[in-house]
Amino acid sequence: MKWKDFSYAFNEFWTEFRKIKSGMVGLVLLIILILITIFEPIISPYPEATNRWRDITYWEDNPKSAAPVWTNWFRKEKLPETQILENSNFEEISKGALKIYNFDFDYNFDFATAPEDFIIHFDAIGSPIISINLIRPDGEKIILSKKSLNLSNKSDVRISLGTDAKDGAYKFANKIDYENSSSVLKSTINPLNIIFSQAKENIISSPEFLKGDYKITVQAIFTKGEGEISNPLAKINGKVSGVLGTDNFKRDLWSGVLAGIKWALLIGLLTAAISVTVGVSYGITSAYYGGWVDSFMQRILEFFLNIPFIPILIVISAIFKPSIWTLIILMCLLNWTGSVRTVRSMGLQIKEETYIEASKALGASNSRIIFKHMIPLLVPYSFANMALSVPAAILTEAGMSVLGLGDASIVTWGQILQDARTGGAMVQGIWWWIIPPGLMISVVGMTFAFIGFSMDKILMPKLKTR
Repeated sequence: MKWKDFSYAFNEFWTEFRKIKSGMVGLVLLIILILITIFEPIISPYPEATNRWRDITYWEDNPKSAAPVWTNWFRKEKLPETQILENSNFEEISKGALKIYNFDFDYNFDFATAPEDFIIHFDAIGSPIISINLIRPDGEKIILSKKSLNLSNKSDVRISLGTDAKDGAYKFANKIDYENSSSVLKSTINPLNIIFSQAKENIISSPEFLKGDYKITVQAIFTKGEGEISNPLAKINGKVSGVLGTDNFKRDLWSGVLAGIKWALLIGLLTAAISVTVGVSYGITSAYYGGWVDSFMQRILEFFLNIPFIPILIVISAIFKPSIWTLIILMCLLNWTGSVRTVRSMGLQIKEETYIEASKALGASNSRIIFKHMIPLLVPYSFANMALSVPAAILTEAGMSVLGLGDASIVTWGQILQDARTGGAMVQGIWWWIIPPGLMISVVGMTFAFIGFSMDKILMPKLKTR
């Protein structure tokens, strides 16, 4: 086909396509999905999520099972949000052999419950003595933590008040309410609940939270030798976090959903393209040759049609090591039959055309007639069929993943749903772990269904009247 002919055909197709609202909606959604895939490293708050989804250390600073931050809009009593605090009043003091670093973090607490954790990070080298204190709105000062470090190389120091402040919080609770607090095991307390509570009885068992401005002060003292502190920051782990919250493994689900888009498009488009290409080629070849060749090829087709798709896929996936490429190959091997009979019926009509007879008379080879003169006529139908085949491939991968037979080394929506199932998301009411990936599967399926059905309406005129 010459470029001029192709341009004319495309313009004619586009004129019809843009009149179909559902098709335009599908096209806009597809463009958005492609743009998100391209700009994922910029959009995602965790650019390495794809490669480090199973690396628990990458997510350790996140809250566990935190709801999406926008759920606070619907709450009368707001929950603390996850946020980063920059240091204030950073100073370095030298006194003879001593070197002292001081820095503070200011936090305005105005919530119905304490945050999940308060994490402090800084880079350090040497052997400092670290002291962390808290100044509360009521003027009380709590010594939260005191520890010594010995770092031969510059390292990132992480201090979690959720674990490191138990001693200080327990002493403060005993000071306020010794009678009730002394009978409680220190290992069982939540230090954040205590340090953000009013200084009154039952501070451990029934805390009433004290709202206001809190100041966390950090002091690092080097008594001998060289040392340095740099890049201090703090992270408040709230009860709500990010666009889609976090799961039981502290992973940011917004990053996971974004990472799943490229795999959904890859699985759906690659499987559909290979399956439809094989099916169209098989069907047109069967129609062209006819006779015993056609009968033999139709028996082979019937054999594949009678294979139970899902059970065979489950058995083979269970035998081989779970891999996305293995799954794509299996889906292509078992899914190519869908378009064969339709293509064969079209091929039987096409081969009776006069230009096919003319090609034979001029000595054109069978392969040239099939691939040069017959298959190009079925390209529009092939694209429509591909679009309609994409959702099935995505759903198949999701189903296999939920059954535990998917590729755990990549981030797909099926894998997220599988983790939600095994992590007890339904029992714990973590709906944001289930609904977003399920909704995205529906959106992508709807996208290609809209496009495919719109192409069908244009390329198969009988549908226009339905």
